[in-house]
Amino acid sequence: MGGIRLSTNKYDLTWDLDVFFKGGSTSRQFIAHLEKTKKQLEQFQLAVDEWVIPITAQDKSLSGLLDLFQDASQSLKQAGAYVSCLQAQDMNDLKANELRGMVTTLSSRLSTLLTNFDEKLSLINEETWRELLKQDSMKKINFILSERRKNAAEKLPKEQEALINALSIDGYHGWGEMYDNIVSQIKIPFKENGKKIDLSVGQAANKFSSPDPKIRKHVFKEWEQAWDKQSDLLAGTLNHLAGFRLSVYKQRGWDHVLKEALTYNRMKQKTLDVMWEVISDNKQPFAEFLKKKAELLGVEKLSWADLDAPVGEANTTYDYQEGAAFILKHFDKFGDKLTAFTNKAFKDRWIEAEDRAGKRPGGFCTSFPLSNQSRIFMTYSGTASNVSTLAHELGHAFHSYALKDTHPLNRGYAMNVAETASTFAEMIVADAAVNNAENEEVKLALLEDKIQRSIALLMNIHARYLFETRFYEERKKGMVNKNRLNELMEDAQKEAYADSLEEYHPLFWGSKLHFFITGVPFYNFPYTFGYLFSLGIYAQAVKEGKGYEKKYMAMLEDTGSMTVEDLAQKHLGVDLTKRDFWEAGVKLCIKDVEDFMDLVNK
Repeated sequence: MGGIRLSTNKYDLTWDLDVFFKGGSTSRQFIAHLEKTKKQLEQFQLAVDEWVIPITAQDKSLSGLLDLFQDASQSLKQAGAYVSCLQAQDMNDLKANELRGMVTTLSSRLSTLLTNFDEKLSLINEETWRELLKQDSMKKINFILSERRKNAAEKLPKEQEALINALSIDGYHGWGEMYDNIVSQIKIPFKENGKKIDLSVGQAANKFSSPDPKIRKHVFKEWEQAWDKQSDLLAGTLNHLAGFRLSVYKQRGWDHVLKEALTYNRMKQKTLDVMWEVISDNKQPFAEFLKKKAELLGVEKLSWADLDAPVGEANTTYDYQEGAAFILKHFDKFGDKLTAFTNKAFKDRWIEAEDRAGKRPGGFCTSFPLSNQSRIFMTYSGTASNVSTLAHELGHAFHSYALKDTHPLNRGYAMNVAETASTFAEMIVADAAVNNAENEEVKLALLEDKIQRSIALLMNIHARYLFETRFYEERKKGMVNKNRLNELMEDAQKEAYADSLEEYHPLFWGSKLHFFITGVPFYNFPYTFGYLFSLGIYAQAVKEGKGYEKKYMAMLEDTGSMTVEDLAQKHLGVDLTKRDFWEAGVKLCIKDVEDFMDLVNK
């Protein structure tokens, strides 16, 4: 990133939350907001209970009901975003944890209300329904309403669905919480400066990025042993969580384990199958990259512990002002609106980036719908990867901005398209970083970092997908013991990594949080979809230059109100059930590998 010119602005590294509610976790304004939200939910409940299912197209009652739903939903999202920010900025804020409990209770209440509302939607006569959708107030939200009605028709009667919701708190989500409790107890022994210390799981995972192979090897050995000690508990937890999910599916008459995930992500099985087919057929270049990386690290074959090891010794750092200036400079080459929006986010303190103790790990972006603002959380320590992460989260925020003028009910986009704008923004910066590298060693390190993202999304995520789908099929027949889980995972990793590693991580089924998340089913393939989908859009943007921004924003506006197949057809003119689109995206990833190989050989 050498040679960039600093902006004259001096951006603050901490965010402003007082603009929403003054006083942090002791805010009286926020408590008042929660009370208001509670009353909005009560109004919505009363209206739903009293709502008589329309029998004529002249009935206007649905429109008023949707206004109440919208108000309550927006208020709840505002509250949830605020509490997420409070918890992230200070993990020791016990009051914020109490507030989270209050918000969760309100969210659960809304879910139960919507079960009743959706069932009534599904009972409207088909002819009446078609006529109702012609009302002016309904035209913009046809897709969302029809989707809710269709999904409700495929579920159980409302009383049974309400019972499932109630039982899931302890019988389903409880298993997810059990996982968190188990992981919080796991410690990885490590010797630092001659002194023995215990690393948390997060701290130990960071050691796999160490340039020292002895550290990586030692930590991986201790890592495997630590997870193995808890494997009986972890296997029980995973089996019970999956068992609950499968029992619900069976009661609903759903035979396909991916039905819920595909419905949530608004995509066809055929699209998913073709995507994985193309990836599987193009693994060889990535296997060659892993072979070359092993050579550069001085080993015959990479171990799982070597996958994140750095190549080269380019340790250039960039302070926050330099990182911000670099992002703005290269966003400006793409579009004026993205640049102006990003500048506003920096100036108005939408970003919490300070490197300090007490913050939660990781990064996220959350939106405040009532304020038309977002907040970005991360810890910025000056690496090139930090600059990419910052760009990624700004992309998420821009996605929310692009949706600001759409109907509130059309802003709920699924996980697979959620990663589109973020990956797109990250690509702008990652490509610019490689192209502006100070020397070949820095360029090599940046290229390797970029390729690692492809390895993660085309190989690691593929292994998760293969494991999880196979595990769920076996779980239908009964409990799957820990030894069989290890076998399933190692087989999936060998297949996904084209058998290019010397040592695998069979206990990955236990060490990966995503298998235990209850909020979103099959937390794997949407990442790969979003990555390749955004690559296709990025290729188009590079071709068309600044003029593409308008088309790009129009596409983002539709992400919450279309299936992904229709979205791609309308805005990219491509059929996602055909190989062409996916092959074009994978080829872009392969091009990075080819550039890397050329640079190494040179």
